Amino acid sequence: MRVLIADDHDLLRDTLVMFLEGQGAMETASVGTLEDAIARIKADDAYDLVLLDYNMPGMNGLEGLKSVLALEETDRVALISGEASKSIAEEALEVGAAGFVPKSLPAKSLVNAVKFMAMGEQYAPIDFMTAVEEAPKNALAEKLTARELQVLEGLTQGKSNKEIARDLDISEPTIKLHVKTLYRKVGASNRTQAALIAREAGLF
Repeated sequence: MRVLIADDHDLLRDTLVMFLEGQGAMETASVGTLEDAIARIKADDAYDLVLLDYNMPGMNGLEGLKSVLALEETDRVALISGEASKSIAEEALEVGAAGFVPKSLPAKSLVNAVKFMAMGEQYAPIDFMTAVEEAPKNALAEKLTARELQVLEGLTQGKSNKEIARDLDISEPTIKLHVKTLYRKVGASNRTQAALIAREAGLF
């Protein structure tokens, strides 16, 4: 079983080679860029699997994966990454990747995944693919209610209380109440200041 590992992280690459060659039935080669990977694929005997690091030089996201999949010399190409999201993994599988391997996998699972893919199967860890991706939390947003956030968004758009009340279909006195409360919560003393604080916090 022949495997090509393309990863720009020397230590990780060497560790992977050690794990795989420790299995006895695997022959590995390793490179640090997409360009070198393509050169090896074209020059060497056929590989049963090519493992590409998602973030190494030359990859340009999934474009690198697609360019290697398009080569005549290989059809078993997988992504390995410590940072790629579930949506990137799903897209990689959709365009024809043999699998997606998170770098957080234990050594034994990683070796099994490589064997699995080299034998013609498609691999992606169930727990990674089914994990719910949480939206990053905004500290300022967490202080405010949903309605206060809507009012604050209106302030950042330069709207008057009357306009915000009309947009949200609630009374103007209620808007005034919300404005007063959110001033206190965000530490603002006027509309301009509240809008600036919201923008600086990356809210709108």
